[in-house]
Amino acid sequence: MFNSPLWGDAVTLFLSLVIQAMPFLLLGIGVSGILSVWVDERWLLGWLPKSPWLAALVGGMLGFLFPVCECGNIPVARRLLIKGVPLPVGIAFLLAAPVFNPVVLIATWVAFPQQPEMVAYRALLSLGIAVLVGWLFRWHPQPQSLFQPGILPSPSPTSLLQGGTFWVGSPSPLTALAVYQRALVEQERQNRSQGQRWLLLLQTWSKEITELGAVLILGAAIATAVQVLMPRQWLQTSGQDSVISVLVMLALAAIVSICASVDAFFALAFASTFTQGSLLAFLVFGPMIDLKAIGLMLTIFRPPAIFALIALTLQLTFTSCLLINIFA
Repeated sequence: MFNSPLWGDAVTLFLSLVIQAMPFLLLGIGVSGILSVWVDERWLLGWLPKSPWLAALVGGMLGFLFPVCECGNIPVARRLLIKGVPLPVGIAFLLAAPVFNPVVLIATWVAFPQQPEMVAYRALLSLGIAVLVGWLFRWHPQPQSLFQPGILPSPSPTSLLQGGTFWVGSPSPLTALAVYQRALVEQERQNRSQGQRWLLLLQTWSKEITELGAVLILGAAIATAVQVLMPRQWLQTSGQDSVISVLVMLALAAIVSICASVDAFFALAFASTFTQGSLLAFLVFGPMIDLKAIGLMLTIFRPPAIFALIALTLQLTFTSCLLINIFA
């Protein structure tokens, strides 16, 4: 078995995927850890536009300031929402940040050097879908009902001190109690010694390398198994169908749950057998919605809100990628 050509092809493909992806995984982990320890995102509140549409657009573009993968963007989005960011901004950041950041876009370009349009399509689709979904959520008649109880503060002074403030609509002035709470948090941040910060940084890096490295290896193994074990005829038949190919890659993106920093190399393994639109479906939908992201989203939203988020993102991604297959 181990001497067969099939086994040799599998080992070669697996190692090539891991070796190509590992530098970008380490770069993403390094940037994410530094941001979590040293950067305070609350200064962004004063720069948000008053227009909900423009605010959602800014939220989607925040990934360039906070380049974290889908494992890190959800905790950041949660902090932003608790600290007063409007709902469209939080959702746009939540969906766009895993892709619309320099680490992921450079990795995509390295994976597809002969197809620069893949980088442009991925960036534009991710940002556009994220902003549109965030803007649509603005019209929810009862936005408070979307959140878990721990996210929204109650009117009592104690809860304001503990939970911060939340702007459901346009930003409103902070209360004196909320200002005091922010001051306490900032003082705690400033009191943290440099030694403690470096220790926290090392702990963060160690945890993310262990978790995301395992996901990378699993994803590379799945991609290898599909390429080696699946009948070539089936891959070519389904992969070249405009509709079926997109559906297959959407499902694969949700199941595999591979980090956005390296998923372009995973998709590269299917470049010869699947349509361009289906590859984009994997690269756009996966970082927004996958199994591990859904679990983390439950720390922010109630299940009906997550269902609506998935449904909107899925429909927009499928439609966009199908149009690319037909007209591009």
